[in-house]
Amino acid sequence: MTQTQAPGQNAGTQRSQPSGSITLTGRGAVVTLSAACFLSLLIAAWTGWSLFADVMFVTACGVVTCYTRFSGLRPVVVCPPLAFFAGSVLAQVITAPDAFSAAAGILVTLGSSALWLFTGTALVVAIALGRGYRPEIPLLSHLREALKEVWPSVRGTGRSWRR
Repeated sequence: MTQTQAPGQNAGTQRSQPSGSITLTGRGAVVTLSAACFLSLLIAAWTGWSLFADVMFVTACGVVTCYTRFSGLRPVVVCPPLAFFAGSVLAQVITAPDAFSAAAGILVTLGSSALWLFTGTALVVAIALGRGYRPEIPLLSHLREALKEVWPSVRGTGRSWRR
């Protein structure tokens, strides 16, 4: 069997795509993750089983990152803590009897779920990097250019500084 390549495609620049037929845009992935967080936190608030919300958060982070198009990975990498916070606020506002209880519930939820938040965010970053996502950091290129202007260069026997 021979493999053929589509025109204009380099073999080295292929990025891994989800294996299923479902792909999410960046916005769709953020909305899906937010909805999963909200629903799982709402169920956890009604039942009192907070582990359900934490496990669903990590699971949703992994699934959403796997099924997001490559071009939409940037917002997905940033949004897991924000989605969990928004879901926590909405779930507590709906289920708490007063504002003080809602504020206390939000803080308790965020404090008790901190390890799960870190795990879900690290999972998103690991999957995105594994799929070929490399963030562009413009600050480093500016720093490199600034260092080229000041970095010492060796000329002949003595050292001189470039300006």
